[in-house]
Formats: sequence, structure tokens, C-alpha cells
Amino acid sequence: MAKKYDVVIIGAGPAGMTAALYASRANLSVMLLDRGIYGGQMNNTAEIENYPGFKSILGPDLSQEMYDSAIQFGADFGYGTVKSVTDHGDYKTIETDADNYETKAIIIGTGSNYRDLGVPGEEEYRGRGVSNCAVCDGAFFRNQHVVVIGGGDSAVEEGEYLTRLVDKVTIIHRRDELRAQQIIQDRAFKNDKIDFIWDSNVQEITGDGNKVTGVKGVNNKTGEPFTADAGGIFIYVGIEPMSEPFRSLNITDENGWFVTNENMETTIPGIFAIGDIRKKELRQVVTATNDGGIAGQKAYQYITELEAKTEAANV
Repeated sequence: MAKKYDVVIIGAGPAGMTAALYASRANLSVMLLDRGIYGGQMNNTAEIENYPGFKSILGPDLSQEMYDSAIQFGADFGYGTVKSVTDHGDYKTIETDADNYETKAIIIGTGSNYRDLGVPGEEEYRGRGVSNCAVCDGAFFRNQHVVVIGGGDSAVEEGEYLTRLVDKVTIIHRRDELRAQQIIQDRAFKNDKIDFIWDSNVQEITGDGNKVTGVKGVNNKTGEPFTADAGGIFIYVGIEPMSEPFRSLNITDENGWFVTNENMETTIPGIFAIGDIRKKELRQVVTATNDGGIAGQKAYQYITELEAKTEAANV
């Protein structure tokens, strides 16, 4: 039998946890559902310096603070990987690998995943030198040379974090300038332990059969090949939406991002989308919490109007 809630929030990152706080504080029954530990990508972030109220805080610590707030008004937290979502009009059903749910409103905040390079050696050496998480795996490469692939905020921030642990960091970027925020770039350029390889694509991750030994690539402008010896490879080349279970609802764009209005509403009444899963310019913790607060409040308004309509129809 399906478990019934007023609101089921799928994804327990900063957006989902904020939505749970607002919805449960409005006296709705709330299930906060995730396939893993709460916090999302915050758990993979060393330091967060641009979230109001904290000059600097570790990502896992902020995750715990948010979770404690999210459940303080009675929201439940559960584990499960969503397999399908069905819209029945005034109610929705969710099938997971653990339980099934019936709910009046759904808030989707499943976030995004790091994109793969798609080159030889990437999958073979994943967990044996290839990583997307400097905080998780950086300590394995103490006093070694590591390569970071990418040029955005994540790549440069994690590269700088790695300099605390490793001997040297080489950032390889396909363009001739970084895309990271200027303050992040400035720190990296001032760091003596960071070198750069510009205008270049990695074409292969090399190894000795047991662990990573480096990368091979080519300069995009000259066609000249290059190699870089390294004990670890950290990949940050973009993100992809984790929206596969919801594609059948036809409320995402061609790339899988949810398109919403300013109230976080999709084109299906009672289904909202928040955080990094949305099509938007800035994906940060603070923008995710903003989305979550709006969605939690709008879900309350939607349910209130739905219940009033049901009562009127039964009179």
C-alpha cells in the first residue's frame, strides 16, 4: 500500500531541505526522499564562503545544519530511488525501489551530476585515480601530482583545495581562459602549486593496469600532442540533470532540464521543480534554497486551494 503525504520532496539537497522546512512549517505532512545521504553536492564541497550567515563553513557541516532545520517541524526523511512518477490530476503517485507514495504535490529537486569526459581509461580507472570529488579522494594523493580537468567554479575551487594535500596541481582547460568566478580565478593564479595547460583536450587517461599514471591529449589550436604524468585525475567538465525518472511527464526541455515559472511551477499543476535541476543561469546553494522556499510555500497554497475545491464539490 502506498504511503500518503501532502507533499513528497524528491531530492534532499539544499533546495529540497529548504522546501521541506517551509512545507512542514505550514503544517503539511512531508516526505523528504533521497537515494542517498542528505546534502547533495554540498557534501563534496570543502568550504562554502558565499552562503549568508557563514563567513566560511564546510559543506558537510552546512548539510547537517540544513537537515536539522528541515525536519524540526515533523518532516519525514526516507531513502529510495525513484523509478516512475504518475500524474492522476488531484493526486500523484511515486514508485521507488523501496516504497510507493501517494501525494497531493511533488517537489522535484534531484539536482545534477558531473559529466563524463567519455575517453579511454575514464571508466577503467574510476576509483583507482579518477574522481569527481577532491574532498572525498584528495587525501589519497598526498605529495603527488594531480590533474584537474575543467575551467569552471568547481574545477578551480577543487584544484585549489587539492593544493593543501598534494605536491602539484595541473589544471587542463579546453579554452584559453577560465570560466570560474573572478575571485576564484585570482586565488588560483596566485597559488604557486597550480599550473595550467590551455586550449587542450584530454583524449586518454593512462594507467598501469592498477592505477592512473597520467593523461594524453592534444592542443586544440596547434594540434600538438601532450602528456602529463599524474597520480590522480579530477574531472569537472560540466553537469547533466538527474531527471531521467521524470522524462515521461514531458515537463523538461530537450536536454532534461525542468522549465518552471518564478513560482517553481511546471506545466503540470501540483508538480514543482527546484534547485540545480531547473534551467537557469546560476546554480549555487543560495539560489537552491531560494527555490526551495518558494516551492514549499506554493505547494501549501496549491494544496489549500485543492482541498477547498474538493470540499465545495462535496457540498
